[in-house]
Amino acid sequence: MESRSFSIDELSIPAAPGRPGWPEFVAAVDVHNRVQADAYGTGELAQSAEELLPGFLTPEHSPRRLFEVRAAGAIVGRAAYETQADPSSEFAWFTVEVLPEWRGRGIGTALSNVVETLAAAEHRSSRVVYAVSPPGPGERLVAPTGFGSVPLANPEVRFLLNRGYRLEQVERGSRLQLPMDPARLARQLADAAIRAGENYAVLSWTGRTPDRWLEDIALLYTRMSTDAPTAGLEEPEDVWTVERLLSEQDAYAAGPSRALVTAALHRPSGRLAGFTEVSVPGDASRAVLQEDTLVLREHRGHRLGMLMKLANLQSLAQEHPDQRAVTTFNAEENRYMLDVNEALGFVPMGYEGAWRKVSAPAGSAGSSATSGS
Repeated sequence: MESRSFSIDELSIPAAPGRPGWPEFVAAVDVHNRVQADAYGTGELAQSAEELLPGFLTPEHSPRRLFEVRAAGAIVGRAAYETQADPSSEFAWFTVEVLPEWRGRGIGTALSNVVETLAAAEHRSSRVVYAVSPPGPGERLVAPTGFGSVPLANPEVRFLLNRGYRLEQVERGSRLQLPMDPARLARQLADAAIRAGENYAVLSWTGRTPDRWLEDIALLYTRMSTDAPTAGLEEPEDVWTVERLLSEQDAYAAGPSRALVTAALHRPSGRLAGFTEVSVPGDASRAVLQEDTLVLREHRGHRLGMLMKLANLQSLAQEHPDQRAVTTFNAEENRYMLDVNEALGFVPMGYEGAWRKVSAPAGSAGSSATSGS
């Protein structure tokens, strides 16, 4: 597909660093990092190409495609297209990013048309976009949940509204400065253990899930897609099997990031009641990313979220003392988890909107956001 000033092509995902397609993949990751830094005002959220590549190497479980925009001999924009492995699933997730200096030239619209057309061809009628909304003046658009809002005059907001998307949810990005005071952390952990009671204990590990807990973690990952608040996005169940878990962990084991996991063991049943996970980057100048945290509905009310997060932060301090920050993202209506994070010392660093458009199964192509995460 050609334009007078730029071209769009699908990027071939390299099989490993240095393999065919690697320079283009690195350039596309750089676009993502620069867009994120512009939106949040910090480079701490940056991830290396080596850290992001594993997410594209298990298409049988997590299908993902990348499209790149070239202009003036360089990659200046990109679009990510993600679906479920089930070909009958109606959902598709888009991220469209254009470097700030190249916006206003139709690149975001052209990229959006590409992924919208692809979604229509695959009968993905429910399209979801996460788009960062930097601070802006004037009237605000409030999420239907009643929690959180975005500046109505922001370009990404106007863009999405004009394309027929509806704001469904607002997510808060938060940051925790490290190191935490070790004495305070120990006191909080001891208090959380008392509140949880004798029926629960914490287990922690690094990297791959121990064999003993593979089935439980696969269940927790699946329940993450149904138990976490998704407002009007109506996002579908994402089923994890032990096979999928092992496949994706094998892919990530080849990268430089390391997972730190803490789980809550329900002693009477011998099963895991919840888990929390952080991803530690290979570069200590970048923030640790708080990944999923979940307590199964049937085990809530015991402060297990606080217990697990504290234990995981203690492991992080012991194993990676050079890290200087942790970042996390939570739905604004998820007051329980925000209370936990605020008690730990997390402070807001930015917001993004979660948008959805439902098209007729044979619907026409539309557009997506010009930036997102």
